[in-house]
Amino acid sequence: MTSLRSLGASGIEVFPLALGGNVFGWSADRDTSFAVLDAYTRAGGNFIDTADAYSFWAPGNEGGESERVIGAWMKARGNRSDVVVATKGGALPAHKGLRAATVRAAVEDSLRRLQSDYIDLYYTHYDDESVEVGEFLTALDELVKAGKIRAIAASNISPERLQEALDFSDREGVAKYVALQPLYNLVSRDTYEGRLQEVAGRGGLAAVPYYGLASGFLTGKYRPGTTVRSVRAEGASKHLETERGRKVLAALDEVAEAHGAELATVALAWLATRPTVVAPIASARTPEQLTALVALGDLTLTQAEVDKLTAASA
Repeated sequence: MTSLRSLGASGIEVFPLALGGNVFGWSADRDTSFAVLDAYTRAGGNFIDTADAYSFWAPGNEGGESERVIGAWMKARGNRSDVVVATKGGALPAHKGLRAATVRAAVEDSLRRLQSDYIDLYYTHYDDESVEVGEFLTALDELVKAGKIRAIAASNISPERLQEALDFSDREGVAKYVALQPLYNLVSRDTYEGRLQEVAGRGGLAAVPYYGLASGFLTGKYRPGTTVRSVRAEGASKHLETERGRKVLAALDEVAEAHGAELATVALAWLATRPTVVAPIASARTPEQLTALVALGDLTLTQAEVDKLTAASA
């Protein structure tokens, strides 16, 4: 059985793959979403990632669709205490930014959609540099003290603002970020590696990278001359045009063949070896797509294989 990992200093233990909920209520309907969630928990998974903004961009959607699906699923299964739910606020047009009142309203709406009286991990989805860190951290601290949030985290933040936030929490004794959700994968390393990773490491934060499979590119289904029907096809296929993308695919092919594994499993396994990373995020539109993702917990790469992938993606 795959062992759970500690989520920073939160005391929360999570499966080494976080299931991305961005597709729920968007490219996966309610019944299919329930099937994916059932398959993930059957495989031992307990860490579900969503946001209030998922998926306001889709025609006919207003945002909150993913949270509603997850909330309905947890109610139907009666398993709220068995899963770790992470959601985010600050990007939904109705609750844009990180003013204290906005944060409080966004959290209440997320709780209602999730049909829960608490959120396990709450992210500031995007930093709002028009607001002092003390304003939103104090608001989040009140919500933690009220039992509505167990732990807080950040996503899409500069190293300077992250350090400022950590320093404020230490100085004022308020809730402190325990995790960070950066853009990070084999073909997108520059955003996280360097100063941001250093601040996260020094602060003891757990990294939970998004786009762990580069919008599906690292599954290997995007190849020269192929056409993939997917809402993410344009974003994924652009990596085929880069030398880094082609080198990474070649290295993934080699390592995957040696293990009899899917490319997606290998790509996520590499990510899981990186400093600070606790659980990469990946989403599945069908239960069949999920198999390669949860296999991450059973695949151990050799140091030589890790080095090969690291060099190919440099």
